[in-house]
Amino acid sequence: MKRETLFLKVAVILMGIPVLALCIFFVPAISNFMAELYPETAYLHDLLRIGLYAAAIPFYIALYQTFKLLVHIDQNKSFSELSLKSLKNIKYCATAISILYVLNMPLFYLMAKRVDPPIIMPIGYGVIFAALVIAVFAAVLQKLVKHAIDIKSENDLTV
Repeated sequence: MKRETLFLKVAVILMGIPVLALCIFFVPAISNFMAELYPETAYLHDLLRIGLYAAAIPFYIALYQTFKLLVHIDQNKSFSELSLKSLKNIKYCATAISILYVLNMPLFYLMAKRVDPPIIMPIGYGVIFAALVIAVFAAVLQKLVKHAIDIKSENDLTV
């Protein structure tokens, strides 16, 4: 099992690198672009920057929780309260990302009104949809792990 989880751990780390690059290079660029589109409302680009950075925080928390979950799997603690807690945190982080992007969508809309083609809107909707899918998947896994823990504790009591 170590080989598979090693691959997944590397994948988790590699998922964090592009988002970090986006936070360093893309967010300031898009914020400056928003400032050029709407010079009369300087607070809009600050709101956009804050919203995108705020969405990166739960993303990295979710990556850390995923890494912890993989460590629990390596230690044969797949069906433990620790794994359950990691899945719950992943679910909350994915939900938070969706909410933050929904709150940013009016700003994306303002940008899309002045840009041709309006590619920013489908990207925003894609992030919202992907985060919701991850939240639902984590919730389903959380229920399965909880059920397995209940069965395991019931079997331990009968022995």
